[in-house]
Amino acid sequence: MSAAPSKPQTSTHSPRSYLSNRVTSLKPSGIRKFFDIVSTMDNVISLGIGEPDFTTPDPILEAGVRSLRKGETHYTSNHGLIELRRAIASHLKKLYGVEYDPQREIIVTVGGSEALYLTATGLLNPGDEMIIPTPCFVAYQAEAHMAGGVPVEVPSTMENNFALDPAAVRAAVTPRSRAILLGYPNNPTGAVAPREALTEVIEIAEEHDLIVVSDEIYDRLVYGDHQHVCVPTLPGAYHRTLLLGGFSKDYAMTGWRIGFIAGPPDIIEGLVRLHQYTIMSAPTTAQSAAITALQEGEPFVKQMVGEYDRRRRLMVEKFNAMGLPTFEPKGAFYTFPKVSVTGMTDEEFSEKLLHEERVAVVPGSAFGAGGEGFVRACYATAYDQIEEALERIARFVERHAR
Repeated sequence: MSAAPSKPQTSTHSPRSYLSNRVTSLKPSGIRKFFDIVSTMDNVISLGIGEPDFTTPDPILEAGVRSLRKGETHYTSNHGLIELRRAIASHLKKLYGVEYDPQREIIVTVGGSEALYLTATGLLNPGDEMIIPTPCFVAYQAEAHMAGGVPVEVPSTMENNFALDPAAVRAAVTPRSRAILLGYPNNPTGAVAPREALTEVIEIAEEHDLIVVSDEIYDRLVYGDHQHVCVPTLPGAYHRTLLLGGFSKDYAMTGWRIGFIAGPPDIIEGLVRLHQYTIMSAPTTAQSAAITALQEGEPFVKQMVGEYDRRRRLMVEKFNAMGLPTFEPKGAFYTFPKVSVTGMTDEEFSEKLLHEERVAVVPGSAFGAGGEGFVRACYATAYDQIEEALERIARFVERHAR
């Protein structure tokens, strides 16, 4: 009879972390923290995750199905399907008049997230600074940090309509500055950067020889007479700008994971090498579907923008009426109400609202400097659900207002 296996000896030494300092110092996403809680609760209306509630339009779905049935289940070029890169180039030229060589100046990525990772890792040396106007998407600072860089936050304020402040950007420049990361239309505020402010930021970048990374993932989601300005179209911008885009928001394709970077060929060549060793290529089926999105998706984009606009106006009106001052978003699909009337921090407000009224929002502090005291409420949720959520929030505010 064999002896029972011996029990592992308990070490007398302190536990050793095998994770790098770069990883252990990363803060958990302020968005995901709340949705881990939401997943354990019933009857919650979520105004949190920035994901369209629309299903991907049928022609795009069918293109993906056809691709699978044709057996297109293999790797593509590291750059991505040339047909998709040509379609992206044509799309950008038609919309904004900016021209990119699909062979050398565009890379297809696994969503906008990989595009952010590639640009931060490809541009920043250890200790290099990336200037980031805030509030901003939660991943911006983390991507700079993971690349060994230093995120330098430039806060904006509600009093100035969360406007891009070129003077503050200029004041943030140091000898270690390497890049400026812009995200407009803005997540979480919905602000749209005016041409004049963007032009001045490009002048700052030229003066200090900085690269500009322009995350334009929400470029089609603008409202009223507001217009999106494509940064590389500005004077002096084209040869020092990396344009990040994608299909998740405009075409309701979050799960397909398709994005792109367009920019100077020497930088794109370097980013492709990084992409080779981390990803190989973006999903083939999704690339085929993305071609159809660009070719046939325009009516669906307009339809979704119209519905987002209806929801946007409802949320702004109701938040202001209940005493939560709310900037009118000009783009994306978020409102950013101020919650100081309750005397709570944004985190306290979000936690109590979730537990007392089963409505999920995201604390503004998750989005960097300038977000404290606000919460992000997303209107990529069905209209009737938004109406019910607003009734619950109104009850909550009435109970807690000081």
